[in-house]
Amino acid sequence: MRRNMGVKTWFYPLPVLIIGTYNEDGTPNAMNAAWGGLYDYDKVVLCLSAGHKTTKNIKAKGAFTVAFADAAHVVASDYVGMASGNSEPDKWEKSGFHAVKSEFVDAPLIDELPVALECKFIKVNEDGNIIGQIVNVSVDESVLNEEGTPNMDKFRPISFEPAGSGYYVLGRRVGSAFSDGARLK
Repeated sequence: MRRNMGVKTWFYPLPVLIIGTYNEDGTPNAMNAAWGGLYDYDKVVLCLSAGHKTTKNIKAKGAFTVAFADAAHVVASDYVGMASGNSEPDKWEKSGFHAVKSEFVDAPLIDELPVALECKFIKVNEDGNIIGQIVNVSVDESVLNEEGTPNMDKFRPISFEPAGSGYYVLGRRVGSAFSDGARLK
Protein backbone atom coordinates (compact mmCIF):
# COMPACT_ATOMS: atom_id res chain seq x y z
CA MET A 1 0.00 0.00 0.00
CA ARG A 2 1.17 3.52 -0.79
CA ARG A 3 1.01 6.46 1.59
CA ASN A 4 0.39 10.01 0.32
CA MET A 5 3.02 12.33 1.77
CA GLY A 6 2.00 15.66 0.25
CA VAL A 7 4.47 18.01 -1.38
CA LYS A 8 8.05 17.31 -0.27
CA THR A 9 11.52 18.15 -1.57
CA TRP A 10 12.22 14.45 -2.04
CA PHE A 11 14.11 13.79 -5.24
CA TYR A 12 16.41 10.78 -5.58
CA PRO A 13 19.34 10.76 -5.93
CA LEU A 14 20.07 14.38 -5.07
CA PRO A 15 23.75 15.11 -5.73
CA VAL A 16 25.72 17.07 -3.17
CA LEU A 17 27.08 19.95 -5.22
CA ILE A 18 29.86 22.12 -3.86
CA ILE A 19 29.87 25.45 -5.69
CA GLY A 20 33.25 27.17 -5.89
CA THR A 21 33.62 30.92 -6.45
CA TYR A 22 36.04 33.71 -5.69
CA ASN A 23 35.10 36.50 -3.29
CA GLU A 24 35.64 40.14 -4.29
CA ASP A 25 39.08 40.06 -2.58
CA GLY A 26 40.15 36.98 -4.54
CA THR A 27 39.81 34.47 -1.70
CA PRO A 28 38.03 31.20 -2.50
CA ASN A 29 34.51 30.43 -1.30
CA ALA A 30 32.51 27.20 -1.36
CA MET A 31 28.85 26.43 -0.79
CA ASN A 32 26.93 23.16 -0.51
CA ALA A 33 23.94 23.34 -2.86
CA ALA A 34 21.56 20.40 -2.87
CA TRP A 35 19.22 21.79 -5.50
CA GLY A 36 20.79 21.91 -8.91
CA GLY A 37 21.49 19.76 -11.91
CA LEU A 38 21.84 19.57 -15.66
CA TYR A 39 19.82 22.17 -17.52
CA ASP A 40 20.73 21.00 -21.01
CA TYR A 41 23.54 19.00 -22.60
CA ASP A 42 26.13 21.65 -21.73
CA LYS A 43 24.42 23.74 -19.06
CA VAL A 44 23.74 23.55 -15.33
CA VAL A 45 21.07 25.12 -13.16
CA LEU A 46 21.59 26.10 -9.53
CA CYS A 47 18.68 26.99 -7.26
CA LEU A 48 20.38 29.60 -5.06
CA SER A 49 18.73 32.54 -3.37
CA ALA A 50 19.94 36.04 -4.18
CA GLY A 51 21.23 36.60 -0.63
CA HIS A 52 23.93 33.91 -0.77
CA LYS A 53 27.54 35.10 -0.98
CA THR A 54 28.00 32.49 -3.71
CA THR A 55 25.22 34.04 -5.81
CA LYS A 56 26.83 37.48 -5.50
CA ASN A 57 30.23 36.03 -6.40
CA ILE A 58 28.89 34.25 -9.49
CA LYS A 59 27.31 37.44 -10.79
CA ALA A 60 30.43 39.50 -10.04
CA LYS A 61 33.00 37.07 -11.49
CA GLY A 62 30.86 35.53 -14.24
CA ALA A 63 32.03 32.04 -13.33
CA PHE A 64 31.80 29.14 -10.89
CA THR A 65 32.75 25.50 -10.45
CA VAL A 66 30.47 22.64 -9.47
CA ALA A 67 32.32 19.88 -7.62
CA PHE A 68 30.64 16.66 -6.57
CA ALA A 69 31.08 15.89 -2.88
CA ASP A 70 32.46 12.45 -2.10
CA ALA A 71 32.42 10.07 0.86
CA ALA A 72 35.92 11.07 1.97
CA HIS A 73 34.91 14.72 2.43
CA VAL A 74 31.47 14.61 4.04
CA VAL A 75 32.42 16.79 7.02
CA ALA A 76 33.94 19.63 4.98
CA SER A 77 31.17 19.41 2.37
CA ASP A 78 28.48 19.62 5.04
CA TYR A 79 30.26 22.50 6.79
CA VAL A 80 30.35 24.74 3.70
CA GLY A 81 26.57 24.33 3.52
CA MET A 82 26.10 25.27 7.17
CA ALA A 83 28.39 28.30 7.35
CA SER A 84 27.55 31.46 5.42
CA GLY A 85 30.21 33.28 3.46
CA ASN A 86 28.37 36.48 4.35
CA SER A 87 29.12 36.08 8.06
CA GLU A 88 32.02 33.60 8.37
CA PRO A 89 35.22 35.15 6.95
CA ASP A 90 37.30 32.02 7.70
CA LYS A 91 34.85 29.58 6.11
CA TRP A 92 37.30 28.31 3.49
CA GLU A 93 40.14 27.79 5.98
CA LYS A 94 37.86 25.99 8.45
CA SER A 95 36.65 23.63 5.72
CA GLY A 96 40.17 22.39 5.11
CA PHE A 97 39.67 22.60 1.35
CA HIS A 98 42.51 23.73 -0.89
CA ALA A 99 41.97 25.75 -4.07
CA VAL A 100 43.54 25.63 -7.49
CA LYS A 101 42.51 28.26 -10.04
CA SER A 102 40.62 26.83 -12.99
CA GLU A 103 42.38 27.16 -16.35
CA PHE A 104 39.04 27.87 -18.02
CA VAL A 105 36.98 30.15 -15.73
CA ASP A 106 37.60 32.68 -12.95
CA ALA A 107 36.69 30.25 -10.16
CA PRO A 108 38.49 27.78 -7.89
CA LEU A 109 38.68 24.03 -8.24
CA ILE A 110 38.69 22.19 -4.92
CA ASP A 111 41.74 19.90 -4.74
CA GLU A 112 40.05 17.39 -2.46
CA LEU A 113 36.97 16.83 -4.66
CA PRO A 114 38.03 14.86 -7.74
CA VAL A 115 35.25 15.69 -10.23
CA ALA A 116 34.15 19.21 -11.11
CA LEU A 117 32.36 21.16 -13.82
CA GLU A 118 33.90 24.50 -14.74
CA CYS A 119 31.14 26.93 -15.70
CA LYS A 120 30.64 30.34 -17.22
CA PHE A 121 27.67 32.29 -15.82
CA ILE A 122 25.00 32.82 -18.47
CA LYS A 123 22.00 34.31 -16.69
CA VAL A 124 19.49 34.22 -13.89
CA ASN A 125 16.32 32.72 -15.33
CA GLU A 126 12.72 33.80 -14.76
CA ASP A 127 12.53 31.65 -11.59
CA GLY A 128 15.66 33.24 -10.12
CA ASN A 129 17.85 30.21 -10.80
CA ILE A 130 21.44 30.53 -11.99
CA ILE A 131 22.21 29.07 -15.41
CA GLY A 132 25.80 28.29 -16.33
CA GLN A 133 27.56 26.99 -19.43
CA ILE A 134 29.87 24.01 -18.84
CA VAL A 135 33.19 24.86 -20.48
CA ASN A 136 35.23 21.96 -19.05
CA VAL A 137 34.92 18.88 -16.88
CA SER A 138 37.95 18.39 -14.66
CA VAL A 139 38.63 14.91 -13.24
CA ASP A 140 41.51 13.87 -11.02
CA GLU A 141 43.32 10.90 -12.56
CA SER A 142 43.06 9.02 -9.25
CA VAL A 143 39.37 8.28 -9.91
CA LEU A 144 39.64 7.29 -13.58
CA ASN A 145 39.28 3.75 -14.89
CA GLU A 146 41.33 2.14 -17.70
CA GLU A 147 39.06 3.75 -20.33
CA GLY A 148 39.70 7.21 -18.91
CA THR A 149 36.24 7.79 -17.44
CA PRO A 150 35.26 8.13 -13.76
CA ASN A 151 35.30 4.89 -11.78
CA MET A 152 32.43 5.14 -9.29
CA ASP A 153 34.12 2.78 -6.82
CA LYS A 154 37.14 5.11 -6.66
CA PHE A 155 35.18 8.37 -6.89
CA ARG A 156 32.45 7.48 -4.34
CA PRO A 157 30.15 10.51 -4.85
CA ILE A 158 27.49 11.12 -2.23
CA SER A 159 23.85 12.05 -2.49
CA PHE A 160 21.62 13.91 -0.06
CA GLU A 161 18.58 12.07 1.31
CA PRO A 162 16.15 14.89 2.17
CA ALA A 163 13.55 12.95 4.21
CA GLY A 164 16.10 11.89 6.82
CA SER A 165 18.76 14.58 6.22
CA GLY A 166 21.42 12.00 5.46
CA TYR A 167 24.31 11.61 3.06
CA TYR A 168 24.71 8.32 1.22
CA VAL A 169 27.42 6.94 -1.03
CA LEU A 170 26.10 6.00 -4.43
CA GLY A 171 26.00 2.23 -4.67
CA ARG A 172 27.30 -0.43 -6.96
CA ARG A 173 26.43 -0.79 -10.63
CA VAL A 174 23.20 -2.70 -11.22
CA GLY A 175 22.81 -2.46 -14.99
CA SER A 176 23.88 -1.01 -18.31
CA ALA A 177 22.08 2.03 -19.68
CA PHE A 178 20.76 1.93 -23.26
CA SER A 179 21.32 -1.80 -23.30
CA ASP A 180 19.44 -3.73 -20.60
CA GLY A 181 16.05 -2.52 -21.79
CA ALA A 182 16.69 -3.93 -25.26
CA ARG A 183 15.69 -7.34 -23.88
CA LEU A 184 12.09 -6.13 -23.81
CA LYS A 185 11.96 -5.02 -27.45
